Amino acid sequence: MNLIIGLLIIAIGAFCQSSSYVPINKIKEWSWESYWIVQGVFAWLVFPLIGALLAVPSGHSLGELFSNAPSFNLWMTIFFGVLWGIGGLTFGLSMRYLGVALGQSIALGTCSGLGTIMGPVLLNIFFPELNALQSLTWAVIIGVVVMLLGIAIIGVAGGMKAASLPEEEKKKAVKDFNFSKGLAIALLAGFMSGCFNVGLEFGKEINFPETQDIFKTLPATLLVTIGGFVTNAVYCFWQNTKNKTWGDYKKGNVWGNNLIFCALAGLLWYSQFFGLSLGKGFFTEYPTMMTLAFCILMALNVTFSNVWGIILKEWKGCSKKTITVLVIGLVVLVFSTFLPQLLA
Repeated sequence: MNLIIGLLIIAIGAFCQSSSYVPINKIKEWSWESYWIVQGVFAWLVFPLIGALLAVPSGHSLGELFSNAPSFNLWMTIFFGVLWGIGGLTFGLSMRYLGVALGQSIALGTCSGLGTIMGPVLLNIFFPELNALQSLTWAVIIGVVVMLLGIAIIGVAGGMKAASLPEEEKKKAVKDFNFSKGLAIALLAGFMSGCFNVGLEFGKEINFPETQDIFKTLPATLLVTIGGFVTNAVYCFWQNTKNKTWGDYKKGNVWGNNLIFCALAGLLWYSQFFGLSLGKGFFTEYPTMMTLAFCILMALNVTFSNVWGIILKEWKGCSKKTITVLVIGLVVLVFSTFLPQLLA
């Protein structure tokens, strides 16, 4: 039963994350760089801080936790957050050029596989005594491969879509559609986004002994998102200067509307990692699922993002063959979330 509860919680977080780009469509009169960094304040600072505070027992503080944590682990967690920030930033651009469905599928697919594998590998390099590689069992590796297969099938459907639709139809669904440019950006986004899980691996021991299992990864999540915020802030403010869009922040008539939808987008985005932490708390008796939890989250993100893609009519005008390939990919993805435990 704990296994099912954990999966359901992660699935809810994934659904929220996949919905986080919907409120952005309601933002008015702001350039991409302006609304991206404002929603980032909520997604990467405000809500992660609130989440991390849930992991602090009475009589303690976050300052106490971070000051007593091994400095190497703390700074490595932030460092990989900075690298993840590059992925998060290009992730947003992949949505711009490929749309919600295809952009998230390719970026999150790359992220899920690399994030799952890189964490134990890098942890083993720095801390061989932990024997972190033992977590990469055959069940885990097969699970990752099947997930990547499902995502690859969805990628094929995306390629079929790009090849079959006339340019006008592509632009109707995704205004700045550019498959080759979007593909390159999405692959880079996926590679760098995998650093989020690496950061969590380095920071997984940064918690109080009394903290409940369901909240234990939340302090590390805050450290990673702080690193990511720094990267995104530097880029967005540079874009504000380059594109002369600092005036966006002076448009008082849209601040109320935009702040609400940026906050909602940030809350929905953060829900995936809040759900990941809670879900992993129910996996303590299932080591294979603990290792694959991040990968499962990404796979479910892809699944729900494609559901939103259908709702937003990004697949409108595609042939039945293309839609069939898409559905097959989604079925493989859903199956892959259960397969590792069946093999364990």
